[in-house]
Amino acid sequence: MEQTAESHGGGFGGGRPGSGNMDSNAPKASLGEFFKLIRSAKPSGPALALALVLGGASTVGGLLVPLLTKGLVNGFSLSSVGAGQVGLIVAAFLLQAAAGALSGYLLARVGQGVVAALRERLWRKELAFLVPGFDKEGSGALVSRMTNDTAVVKAFITDNLAGLVTGLISIVGAVGFLLYLNWRMTLIILGALPVAALVLVPIGRFMSKLARKTMDENAAFTGILARVLSEIRLVKSSNAEEREFQAGKAAIGRLKAFGVREGAAMALISPVMSLVMMSLLVLVVGYGGAQVAAGVLTAGDLVAFILYIFQVIMPVAMISQALTQLQKARGATESIIRLLAAPEERTAVGLTLGRVDEAIRFRDLSFSYEPGKEVLRGLSFDLEPGSVTAIVGPSGGGKTTVFSLLERFYEPDSGAILLGERPIGDYSLLSWRGAIGYVSQDSPLMAGTVRDNLCYGVDAALAEDDSRIREAARAAYADEFIEALPRGYDTEVGDRGVKLSGGQRQRLAIARALLRNPAILMLDEATSSLDSSSEVWVQKALENLMRGRTTLVIAHRLSTVLDADRILFIEGGELTGEGSHEELLENHELYRSFAEHQLRMPAAEPVA
Repeated sequence: MEQTAESHGGGFGGGRPGSGNMDSNAPKASLGEFFKLIRSAKPSGPALALALVLGGASTVGGLLVPLLTKGLVNGFSLSSVGAGQVGLIVAAFLLQAAAGALSGYLLARVGQGVVAALRERLWRKELAFLVPGFDKEGSGALVSRMTNDTAVVKAFITDNLAGLVTGLISIVGAVGFLLYLNWRMTLIILGALPVAALVLVPIGRFMSKLARKTMDENAAFTGILARVLSEIRLVKSSNAEEREFQAGKAAIGRLKAFGVREGAAMALISPVMSLVMMSLLVLVVGYGGAQVAAGVLTAGDLVAFILYIFQVIMPVAMISQALTQLQKARGATESIIRLLAAPEERTAVGLTLGRVDEAIRFRDLSFSYEPGKEVLRGLSFDLEPGSVTAIVGPSGGGKTTVFSLLERFYEPDSGAILLGERPIGDYSLLSWRGAIGYVSQDSPLMAGTVRDNLCYGVDAALAEDDSRIREAARAAYADEFIEALPRGYDTEVGDRGVKLSGGQRQRLAIARALLRNPAILMLDEATSSLDSSSEVWVQKALENLMRGRTTLVIAHRLSTVLDADRILFIEGGELTGEGSHEELLENHELYRSFAEHQLRMPAAEPVA
């Protein structure tokens, strides 16, 4: 990749790798937006309703237990304990357990369905992202949004939504029974709850902010992992393990700091809740004991009262936890909504490209990755159909950026690229990119078999045509080494093709381009990093590939320049010379120096 493409942040955006340029202080999504996102995932309405009804039934079963216990305590003696009373208590416990278990199962199904639908939408969106979107977000941040943020939403639905609903039912029901048993003592107890709220509410707000910062830091850490592990060979060959370890260690340290702060907040909530519970119990036992002694309350009333207090306090803790998780889910929702609303490529929109039998015209083209930092300025030239055009010039001059604009990864700031007299933007991306074959220096391969990589991106019928696949491999001089592999075309190539040599990867890339049969070829001099033996065969394969196609080559070899119909010399983003090799040698001083010192001599012909 040229310096120009790297200067705007590579694929990881500015700042810390994988940070995704997220603003931790950005407002969270509103509750309405959160529930709108959940509805967009089309959860099963009947399953969700049944789960909440069963949760409510479980809560009602729990509310009946203190009343039944009251009657048991008031008339307690071995002779008075009837099978009916015991049966009712057992039935209430069984109702509570069965309804709660089924409610939890249904909510788990709904939660998994929601997260699957959200991940499917995000995956489709990320695949359709504009390339500048990838540059800005960073691959690690996108992975984190796909996995971590959707998991936070799922956790709220699965683990906390039922607790929020049933907790409210439990509190309302328990307070109603408390008022029925002794309204004076109930009002005294309820008066203590605002005191606890004065402590718990600020802690909840702090937890909300902390949760969002933790999610963003998780995204940054995922970015570091993705960046380093995807280029582990570069890390090792550069002896950069210690450097990357320190970068990862710093990210782990930041996550630890957030985790400690979250733990401190949770540790504060627990004693506050315990203090409130113990204070209420002391108040109830003291005041209620006096009421029992005075004959105002029965012993059964006091026992039921204490049990109902637990049914108020425990749901308060559940609701507090659910609201904390809801704040996390709102933060995650903001990230998901922002990604889903981002611009995307509409690959099928536009005209269908037919034959490419007209010139491709660059007209006064200017482009910058960042405002105010132009990479290309006023570029104008023509690519005649069926011709070979070589681009040469100093590194960082904008050669690879020309390829990116022709692929329509980016849109020019001004000027246009035309096919004949029509802007290429009028054609659908699907048909335009389908007419382009690109062979780069590193020829990336996907994990999978040789056949998988040869057929990557081609239509299903062609992928099943074994004769066409073998014909393309032969034309790329790849058939012999493929058949010598342990399982031939079904041999696994390893992650990014590491089980193959550089020359083998290049020939597979050329065979793949031949199979696509593109009208336009872009070659980022595929032989520049090969040994002389591999270079010879790859060059012969390229000659087969270029035949009869409009070809644009970033040239590093003198033979490529000599074979080209036309040469463009680009320096500093400007076209400073064009013509044949002889014309430029005579008229362009910098090209003459470039040809003498940087263009490599052609390799020797292969021995028969």
